Parts: sequence; C-alpha cells; structure tokens
Amino acid sequence: MSGRAKQFLSKLDAMRAVVAMSNHPTFFATGALKITGKGEMLKEHAIRRIAVIGAGAVGSALGALLHRTGQRIVLIARPAHIDAIRQDGLRVDGDTGNFIAPIEATETLDFRPDLALLTVKTQDVIGAVKAYHDFLNDVPVVTFQNGVHSDELVASLLSREQILSAVVLMHATYLLPGKVTVVYQGKLILGRPFGPRDSKLEDIAHILNQAVPTRVTDNVQGAHWLKLVVNLNNALPAITNHTMSQVYANVFLRDIAVGLMREGLRVINRANIRLESLPDVSVGLTRLMSWMPSGIAGRIAAAKVRALTTVWPLWGSTLQSIQRGRPTEIDYLNGEIVELGKRHGEATPLNTKMVDLVHQVERTGQFFSVEEIRQAFRK
Repeated sequence: MSGRAKQFLSKLDAMRAVVAMSNHPTFFATGALKITGKGEMLKEHAIRRIAVIGAGAVGSALGALLHRTGQRIVLIARPAHIDAIRQDGLRVDGDTGNFIAPIEATETLDFRPDLALLTVKTQDVIGAVKAYHDFLNDVPVVTFQNGVHSDELVASLLSREQILSAVVLMHATYLLPGKVTVVYQGKLILGRPFGPRDSKLEDIAHILNQAVPTRVTDNVQGAHWLKLVVNLNNALPAITNHTMSQVYANVFLRDIAVGLMREGLRVINRANIRLESLPDVSVGLTRLMSWMPSGIAGRIAAAKVRALTTVWPLWGSTLQSIQRGRPTEIDYLNGEIVELGKRHGEATPLNTKMVDLVHQVERTGQFFSVEEIRQAFRK
C-alpha cells in the first residue's frame, strides 16, 4: 500500500472516531478556559444593585437567576414586559427549574447601579449607553452581545477600564411578556477585552457564577469569534421558522450550515484572528470539521444540536427577534463574515446570500420553504 493510501486511511479512521465520539455528551467539552477562583477577593457588600439593561431573553433569564441568588436586580425592559412582571412577577421555566422572580422592573435607568449588565441587541448598544451615560460613569459594564463589535461600541462612549465582556452560551426564549424559558443554562465566558485580568474581573465572575457557571479567559475576543462561527447557523431557523433540531434533521439545510461555518473559518484564518475554545466547542474540533467531508461534518454538528435538545424548542435568537417583530442582529453575525471577507479579498457567497434572505423575511414576514431556499442558493 502506498504512503498516500495509508495517510488517507488514517484520516478516515480518525473521522470515524470523531463521529462515534460526537454522540457522547462530553465530547464537545474542553478544559482550555480557566475556571474562576473561589472569590476570595470578592467584596460582596460592594455589589448592592445590579441593572440589567435590555431585559429580553438572556437579560431576563440572567436577571431572574441572579435574583434567585440574593442579588438586588433591576430589569430595564419594554413596557409590556414591565407591566406583566409588576403584576405577576417574572415567570421562569426550563432547564433551571420553574419559579417566579418578584423582581424590580422599570422602563428606564434612573439611578447609578453598582454593576450594569448590558443585554440589548448589538444595534441598540450605542443608543442604550448614550441614554444612560450619566448613570454609567465609572460603573463596571459587562457586555453580553452576539458578534464581535459591542465592546468597541461601548468603548467609544465609556472608559475601557469599565468594560468587561461576556460570551453567552446560554439559550433562552422570550416570546411573551413576563415569561422566559431557559432552554439550556449553558455557561458564561468572561474576560477583559482591553486589558489583563484583574481582581474586579474575578469578583464579577464570582457573582455571575452563582447564577450561571462562569469561566474567565485571557482571550475573550477569540472566544467571541468562535461563538460567531457557531452562530452562523442561527440564520437558518430565522428564514424557515424551524427549530434548530428541525434544521439539522434536513440534510440540505445541514449542509448549508456546514458551508456557512467553513466560509466563516476561511475568512477568519485569512484575517489571522486567534480563536479561543469554548466549553462546548473546541477550536480543534471546529477546524477538523472544516476539512472533513461535508456529510460527516454535518453529522457531528447534528450530534451537537441533539446534545442541546430538551423538551423546550431551541429557536435561536435571530428567529425570536423576527417572531417578536424586532430587527435582527444578522448584520453583526453572518454580515460580519461578509464584511471581513471584503476587507481581506475573500468571497463569502453563502453568508452573503443568508444575510439577504434574513432581511427578506424581516421585510415581508414570509418564511421560506426548503425548496425555495434550494432555488435561492442555485442562483
């Protein structure tokens, strides 16, 4: 047998092993990020009032879980959500249990919090920080946005020393005022986007860890980029009105999801961006999926979705925005890959098409069938 044949068989055996292992729930875990300390330096009395600015799905879920730990939480939310919370409390169900949080909720921030959790959509970051600028001076602000630009946006208005950045690996659903479902508790990754870790980072990580398992990293931007690659599939539920499980049960849509990821990785590699592993997805696995046959990569991705599947449907944040009649973050997700590709001379036809399709659904309110999507990608 020739050397090339032996090398091919070796790779094939490795891919078979990956597919077999991917059905194990711990396969996607990684120890690459360091767990926070036990909070020896935490000045718990220093955190008295935490404002959650933009209480949608993640903000409401995180606020309720922090409230359950004894923190004093104030949700800044839209009127209908506030009215429902004031009348009946914030109703929570899902992965973290069923409970009602008698939590404070208001439409605007009118006090100086001890800690601010910024959970608005990326396109609303500038407006929120400008509106509450006087109350946020010298206050630690944790960003929770998808994509990779929110830290820079906040830094254009506040000092960089104030800013901490969270990569959110929680899945939550908010479709009805006063109710949030924690589909998958997941984890938070916390870091300093503009400097090294310090005691304040560790202290805030400890507070968050009481509600959601939280780890710290020295490369939070790399973690954001890897999550962006993972989130490129978020557009598929948004254009089909399908759950993530339904998307990955369809071989054609699954192949599109793999193609979006590969295209994103190619552009990121061209830009020399250093990725950082997440607890559920390692950089090594992601790169492995980028060169293996599409069918095998799709099966691994489907196994990942199965590992996240619960009795509560996983819709994805982009589809939830559409269902609520709100603008999506698609320009900061797949659109980010398109813009990065333009800057580095890399074509991104799949992500470009996906951005167009999501915007069509936003404008018309009409979802696409699988056959319509097939036809759109043939053009």
